[in-house]
Amino acid sequence: MSHLDSDDTTPLLRDDSSGSGDSQDEDYKSRWRSIRVMYFTMFLSSVGFTIVITSLWPYLQKIDSSADASFLGWMVAAYSLGQMVASPIFGLWSNHRLRREPLVCSIFINLSANIYYAYAYLPKTNNKYHLLMSRVFVGFGAGNVAVVRSYVAGATSLKERTGAMANMSACQALGFILGPALQACLSFIGEQGVTVNFIDLHLNMYTTPALLAAVFGLINILLVLLVLKEHHVDEDGKHVRAINYTSEDGVAIIEESAESIDQMAVLTSNILFFIVMFIFAVFETISTPLSMDMFAWTRREAVLYNGIIMCGIGFESILVFVVVKVAAHRFGDRPVLLVGFFIAFCGFLILLPWGNHYPKIQWADLKNNSLVSRMFAATVATNGTLEPTGCPYEQTWCQYTPAIHLAQYISSDILIGVGYPACNVMSYTLYSKILGPTPQGVYMGWLTASGSGARTLGPVFVSHVYTLLGPRWAFSLICSMVVGAVIILISTYHRLIAFSIRHGRVVE
Repeated sequence: MSHLDSDDTTPLLRDDSSGSGDSQDEDYKSRWRSIRVMYFTMFLSSVGFTIVITSLWPYLQKIDSSADASFLGWMVAAYSLGQMVASPIFGLWSNHRLRREPLVCSIFINLSANIYYAYAYLPKTNNKYHLLMSRVFVGFGAGNVAVVRSYVAGATSLKERTGAMANMSACQALGFILGPALQACLSFIGEQGVTVNFIDLHLNMYTTPALLAAVFGLINILLVLLVLKEHHVDEDGKHVRAINYTSEDGVAIIEESAESIDQMAVLTSNILFFIVMFIFAVFETISTPLSMDMFAWTRREAVLYNGIIMCGIGFESILVFVVVKVAAHRFGDRPVLLVGFFIAFCGFLILLPWGNHYPKIQWADLKNNSLVSRMFAATVATNGTLEPTGCPYEQTWCQYTPAIHLAQYISSDILIGVGYPACNVMSYTLYSKILGPTPQGVYMGWLTASGSGARTLGPVFVSHVYTLLGPRWAFSLICSMVVGAVIILISTYHRLIAFSIRHGRVVE
């Protein structure tokens, strides 16, 4: 078996090392060790986002009562806003210097920001803004995703690329699983938890996950420093001089291909990736408030149950990545991307409300009895164990929009858990192939920025539309976006091909 084909024919995250000579064999092993460090970095980037996502809303409500559902949209978007700003910067840096430099810097920023998040309750005022800034910096540190993708693209052959990208996405999915799973496990610590007095730290179900993410970041820095080596191969898998090779006088030498890149295909890929990330950002943002409104779950129940659901979606995604590797090898990347969009469309279509069952209205039975209301409020304030559940009366659509059934919610989760990962991995796999041998740091920075822009706008969009107009409008608009993506994909289908195929070096 040749090195060129090994990643397509071996199980997930397993790569053969059957080199023809000791030097080649060691280079091959070193290359895949370094790629696995990139897998782990992608995994931790995903953990850093998802480990607090299901508890973000209740934590926000707990430390700052002035925060509303609209502010939650900005909270979720803050991570992606930071990543959008940082991605091109780290991508450019990685084109001209050793990758470990931007990686170590970005991971350290991420680590520090998670500690900041854990202490956001400490200030006397404006706690929600401290929480917001901590998420911006966590996202800024996650801008290293552009470096990770450009490294893997440059360190794999054309035939290895889809498998390596699928493996990387599988690691991202593992982070997606482990984050909510850890949050669900740590929810048993409770809202009170314990206090470490000498550092004035409250260890509870909201702060402990962020501190755990900081520990993971420290491990990641050590791996980057001790294991990561620079590797670059051509499209046939042969070792060539590193794409960011530095000469003896310290000046970076960037090797550009004389053949042009299809800029229309690049733009289209960025648009499609934006839509993929937008629709998933909407889904992950709305899951907790939607379930609390529709199923009358408490804050703790919403964190636990949504953590379990997200865990299930993550396991499902790993199976999807295995299938995607096989399907893309047999049918091609573009058909798999098209099918992924169709499945995601079905997932959001199912979420449209119907029937004559309406959600429980929060405190609706108390609104006409001021004495009972005051007594109930006093009880809540005294024992701190009760909280209002159901759809808030201030959201007027709650009174006339049918409730979403739990079966609808679960079915939608399953479908989106298939459609999203297929679209995600195929989008940036196609993108890396379109770019070809050119240095991909900046280009991957723009792709990551487009995805981060989607994850910035998506939560803000859905939190405002959902709060003001309800789920019917929110999910109808998302379905329209997916239809638009399919139209764009079909109209540019013939241009979304690998660089070497476009220039006639490889037959499709």
